[in-house]
Amino acid sequence: QVQLVESGGGLVQPGGSLRLSCVASGFTFSTYAVSWYRQAPGKERELVAAITLAGGTTRYAASVKGRFTISRDNAKNTGYLQMNSLTPEDTAVYYCRSTVGGGTWGQGTQVTVSS
Repeated sequence: QVQLVESGGGLVQPGGSLRLSCVASGFTFSTYAVSWYRQAPGKERELVAAITLAGGTTRYAASVKGRFTISRDNAKNTGYLQMNSLTPEDTAVYYCRSTVGGGTWGQGTQVTVSS
């Protein structure tokens, strides 16, 4: 069964950091691209960051560039999103997505940035 499971979300103060993880199972993780999306209340889901198969190429939304870093460890079947200098505008549910099966989503993890 193809599955993606995110973790690492939580409540953090402005300026703080979090690292999200996305553990994949049921498929060969290293042969598919990985991306992170987020959806804030009342807003559409948006792409945050994406990374190619071997991690050689990354891209970011303008709003997170320079603060977030996407990476992957194919040996651990895991993708990561390191988030630094968080602001309240980063509050959202964060989803991991793989291109396997035409596009597979995780269940999401809540990130709340508040003092």
